[in-house]
Amino acid sequence: MGKKGKKGSETPCAETVRFEPLPFEGKTPATIVLLLRSLEEDILAKACEAIHIFAEKGDENKVSLVGLGALEPLCQLITHMNRLVRRNAFMALSIMASNDVVRVALKKIDVIPSIIDKLSPEEDIVVHEFATLCLASLSVDFVCKAQIFDHKGLPPLIRLLSSPDPDVMKNSLETIFHLVQVTQAPPPRGGFEKLMDILSNTVENTRLCAPRPLSPTSFHFLQKFNDLHAEALPVVLNCINDSESLQVIHRGGGLMRLMEFVLTRNMPEIQSNAVRCITRAAQSSENRKLLHEQNVEKVLVELLSVGDVSVNTAACGAVFAMSFHLASKDSFRDLCGIPEVVRLLSNDSLALREAATEALSNPHACAVYEAGGGEILVQQLYGSCPSTVANSAATLGNMAGQEVVRCSVLSHGAIRALVENLKSTDTQVLVNATRCVAVLAHEKEARAELLRAGGLQPLVNLLRTDQKEVLHNACLAINVCSSDLPAAVEMCKFGALERLQQINQSATRGSSFSRLARISLLNSNLSVKYSLTGHLAVTDLISDGFYDAGKVCVCMCTIEMDVKQRPLKGIPIYLQHRKKKEDNKQKEEDQTETPKGKPWKMMDDVFLQVLLKEAKESIIPLSDEREQCAALARLVSEAMGGAVEMEKLHEVPWLLHLSELKFLLQSNVVPIGLINRGIYCHRALLFKCLADRIGMSCTLVRGEYNRAWNEVLLFNGNPSRNQHSSKPCRYIVDLMHQPGSLLKPAPLLLCIPDFRRDYALGINVEIHHAVTRQFYRDSSRII
Repeated sequence: MGKKGKKGSETPCAETVRFEPLPFEGKTPATIVLLLRSLEEDILAKACEAIHIFAEKGDENKVSLVGLGALEPLCQLITHMNRLVRRNAFMALSIMASNDVVRVALKKIDVIPSIIDKLSPEEDIVVHEFATLCLASLSVDFVCKAQIFDHKGLPPLIRLLSSPDPDVMKNSLETIFHLVQVTQAPPPRGGFEKLMDILSNTVENTRLCAPRPLSPTSFHFLQKFNDLHAEALPVVLNCINDSESLQVIHRGGGLMRLMEFVLTRNMPEIQSNAVRCITRAAQSSENRKLLHEQNVEKVLVELLSVGDVSVNTAACGAVFAMSFHLASKDSFRDLCGIPEVVRLLSNDSLALREAATEALSNPHACAVYEAGGGEILVQQLYGSCPSTVANSAATLGNMAGQEVVRCSVLSHGAIRALVENLKSTDTQVLVNATRCVAVLAHEKEARAELLRAGGLQPLVNLLRTDQKEVLHNACLAINVCSSDLPAAVEMCKFGALERLQQINQSATRGSSFSRLARISLLNSNLSVKYSLTGHLAVTDLISDGFYDAGKVCVCMCTIEMDVKQRPLKGIPIYLQHRKKKEDNKQKEEDQTETPKGKPWKMMDDVFLQVLLKEAKESIIPLSDEREQCAALARLVSEAMGGAVEMEKLHEVPWLLHLSELKFLLQSNVVPIGLINRGIYCHRALLFKCLADRIGMSCTLVRGEYNRAWNEVLLFNGNPSRNQHSSKPCRYIVDLMHQPGSLLKPAPLLLCIPDFRRDYALGINVEIHHAVTRQFYRDSSRII
């Protein structure tokens, strides 16, 4: 058998072999930029899309793409035959064009003709969107503007104003706005009409952007366009916001044209829109002056009487805006415009009432008062519209600045209406209501009504607010209301003092308003001020009913509260009460039932009267202030048991003496004139009481361990020969050991120990004696 032959090799198929698609992932920008030069359309589309996503992430990415050479292939791809490639290329290019570095590079490539070419009607609307966006970014540059004009880019942009896509319209308008800023030439034929058509578009972004191309440089077209749509007018005239634009319009006769629209009869829609243009222009002080020179106030007053709500509402807004100009405010008053606005407060339209209350918040208060606006505005405080309530409160606050008007406003029940507004959640209502309360509360009647109506608690509650203006106004109102003791007591019951203290300790919330409110609350009750601060200034004059409750008092209380309590252990309460004439009704009010059921009467402090009479007779005739201080100190010392040696201070039976008096009176309230065994705190209180009565100036300062002292300001030298120093020196009056001596203040005085207390604790009394003796050695004596 012969050998088998080898199989012949198979010949390849004659058909062409196709390459299978290769999935590819680019991880670096450089790789994607390289793909922009591919010949395959799918890769080009995906590469452009990737460039677009990368460029959107920030300006650094856009600049890096320029360095990688992405601009040239992108500029070529915007003219690619494939629609998807063109669209993606425009998307990437428009995003990159917003960067300054990219714009500079694009100017060298001369891409603007290619972009303008793609604004043709046959092109895809998405391409229109990103092509116009690219032109809007490039048109901010002067060279690019010139290139757009040279390549006749304005006509297609005007044509695209009719595009159904709002983004195309917006981008076209933006580009046109940039173009007309460098040329006085008008838009092509029909361009102005197309802008007018856009003004009636319902898309808000195009409505806002439309007036921008109508800059003062092209405003002369408005004079030739007579059939303006009513809705277009306020937007067309949006360019009169600044004074320079209004001056240009005025020189071209634009203001006269505007007044013609305002005075158009039987066309309320056009009138109201024209008045809103005036309101817009009146936001600038320079514009208000120019409008005043055109007697715009007379026109507005006429419109207030037009029988159309929309016109009246617009006129009220213009009155408010123009009233910031003082001459215009006087004109409205002289033209009797204020009574017309007051009349509109009774209209059924909520929008008109809101505009009317706003218009009245700025004019002369007397004019509103004379027009009978006070009563109507008070009724508006009960309204449901926060803006109307806030405007009414603001107007009433302005009116209440004058006493006659203030009394009239109060007679209409303004306080009770404002109490409800103090509970509002609207910030502007709270701002204006608290301010109005602060102004009205200057009248005693208003403060009493605020107390009766329960308005003090919501007022104090506003101290918690984070709104700075509300907090300031609330503090001002509390400051004014604190002048009445009942109101001050009520506010402190609601925690006003504690909250004000917290506010003043805050670095962000504390202010001069909060500090003033706290001082006023304390000054309204010197007993509480002394208890909380331990200091009464020279100007704090002790009056009848003052009592020392010690440092344990943490809230505003009255002496009647403490009278009802049984005698307590610890620091007693002292009362100084001088004799005065009282009628039967007052005597009945001064009687309070004690816990045992026996009537307790706030007795006249006869012994204090004797001391006061003696002080007037023996001290006032003295001419030298030092002699007066020394004489009064000796008088106080004798009344309180005389001088006491430092070593024998612990032997003074003052605690037993006071306990006997409290048991005898069955009350914590002990008249200070009955105390004849007193130490530092008792003598200092008596000295301050008598000094205030006879016209001597001194302070009352509380220290530790039942210490208290009086400080006086005296000149050194002989005042009769005018040889004393220019500044007085501060001294402490010795009332205990060497009565009448004057000591220079020393910090050690604050820490002199309580001998009796520490002796009971077994502490060495000799140490205390040494400390006290050291203090007197350190304090120079002036006799």
